[in-house]
Amino acid sequence: MWKKINDLLAGVPMTAIGGIFLVFSFVLPRMGVSFFVDPAWITVVISGIPLLYLAVWRIVHNPGIRKISSALLISIAMFAAIAIGDLFAAGEVAFIMAIGAILEDMTTNRAQKGLRNLICLAPTQGRRIKDGREETIPTESISCGDILRVLPGETIPVDGIILSGETSVDQSILTGESLPVEKEVGGEVFCGTINCFGAIDISATKVGEDSSLQKLIRMVQDAENKQAPMQRIADQCASWLVPVALLIAVLAGLATQDIVRAVTVLVVFCPCALVLATPTAIMAAIGQATKHGVIIKSGEALERMGKVDTIAFDKTGTLTYGCLEVSDILSFDGNLSEAELLSLAASAEAKSEHPLGKAIVACARAKGVLVTEASAFQAAAGKGISTVVSNRKLLCGNEMFLAEHAVAVDGAVCAALEQLRAEGKAAVLVAEHGRCVGVLALSDVLRPEAADVVSRLAERNTRTVLLTGDNQKTADYFAGQAGISEIYAELLPEEKVRNIEALQDAGRSVCMIGDGVNDAPALKTARVGVAMGSMGSDIAVEAADIALMTDDISKIPYLKRLSDATVKTIKCSIALSMCINFLAIALSVFGVLTPTTGALVHNAGSCFVVLIAALLYDRKFE
Repeated sequence: MWKKINDLLAGVPMTAIGGIFLVFSFVLPRMGVSFFVDPAWITVVISGIPLLYLAVWRIVHNPGIRKISSALLISIAMFAAIAIGDLFAAGEVAFIMAIGAILEDMTTNRAQKGLRNLICLAPTQGRRIKDGREETIPTESISCGDILRVLPGETIPVDGIILSGETSVDQSILTGESLPVEKEVGGEVFCGTINCFGAIDISATKVGEDSSLQKLIRMVQDAENKQAPMQRIADQCASWLVPVALLIAVLAGLATQDIVRAVTVLVVFCPCALVLATPTAIMAAIGQATKHGVIIKSGEALERMGKVDTIAFDKTGTLTYGCLEVSDILSFDGNLSEAELLSLAASAEAKSEHPLGKAIVACARAKGVLVTEASAFQAAAGKGISTVVSNRKLLCGNEMFLAEHAVAVDGAVCAALEQLRAEGKAAVLVAEHGRCVGVLALSDVLRPEAADVVSRLAERNTRTVLLTGDNQKTADYFAGQAGISEIYAELLPEEKVRNIEALQDAGRSVCMIGDGVNDAPALKTARVGVAMGSMGSDIAVEAADIALMTDDISKIPYLKRLSDATVKTIKCSIALSMCINFLAIALSVFGVLTPTTGALVHNAGSCFVVLIAALLYDRKFE
């Protein structure tokens, strides 16, 4: 019951009412209007009860020196002001603290829906083959060693080994790889990944809580549990502020034989400006970032971003666009132009469901190249296709597929393939009449601003790292294009987490930038997680502390400058508030200030801190 009352009184509506009555308490007596009770009593009740509740709760529940908090000091000042009859001063310090709490809550409250979304990805059933019969059963009923059949387009229900069939598997949920991975007998498949092409039978090896997807879910949970809210700076100082304030107040009262001076010291010593310094600066910075399409979901993230010295990038969908495009068309037949080769390949792949084939067809149509009807279409899962286009029998696929059809790959083709692989590209070979007539290379596309972003971060003494599930050659190529020298490739989600933990254990403060489900644990483990909001998965966005709503990574240097400026503003405001407090204490001891004028001076200091923070909102950082 007490908590419900406390939450009601600490809310925005009731705090606003308390502020109105505080204004009445100050203005009405100066207008000659009097009431049978001072309106400040309403403010004391509304804003004072939550303050007192917080002080008592911390005394009861916090260990050691943490029992002493800023809430305790301000509660003492409030009761001292009431004791000498200065209700305005009592209401003012309680009201300022209530405003600070509201501002801080507004910057730190955020929804945590990402974990629920991740859990929804877990398959609910699978097809078990038992005694030659196929039956659909819940995934929790699957045991290790069970034989399961997975049809094209279905989600693989458990980790397993392929017993029969060949296929391509979309493993982006786990590795973030832009291309489906070819799988054949003996290949390992993972829970939650998608079977793109052929039907396969698998033997279950890891089920239930041991599966890859469940491990991913647990990593997000563990990373979430590791993050504890930062203590307020005022509370960190309270362990010495409270005894110092009480000591000075007692000494001032004894030395001057004036209880009013002692109470004034307590009032002006209240760290209201100190409490407001952080949330107001963060509110202004978050507003500034929102104007630029950067959503910062907590004040803690902004503060931590100001201390980041290393930024880790995912590749697919972050440094790159995450979509395949035809990058090279190489003809090895002097009578076959690039346009004709593209036309033949697109016509052959028109009936294919493979992502590489779809990308080739899309390229042909975008360039206005003729795509004709093919016949006798046959596909070999994970290898290639054979078909007839305009009475020409064509083979399109990888080297293994061509070798199975007795097509030799000569030195010129091998050299071209080696070069393409070094550039991180996938290749589709086109063969006719027993020889390879051309190669089409496909690649993800590096964002044009990537190299500039890395360069600008280096100017701010911020190191960059690439963490990707792609193969080493692909990672090396794209990292080289972007100017990143520290590269970690072929990583599963748990390996990304381990790399980030290793970097942080080495004393580096890491910001992780990613866009996929597989990046969620890394985003939560890093000191700051930044998600590509527009095309990024909902899970990545929810797991991250910051989201780039326009997928513009050039906002990263802007975000770093903004966070640096915010941290500097907070430190400046804290220093200023402490100076004002100490000056006010001196004036209180010498009797220059009374509790009421002391409250006004200390309130003016709070307003000054808010104004300094507000300057962040319109400052130019680009």
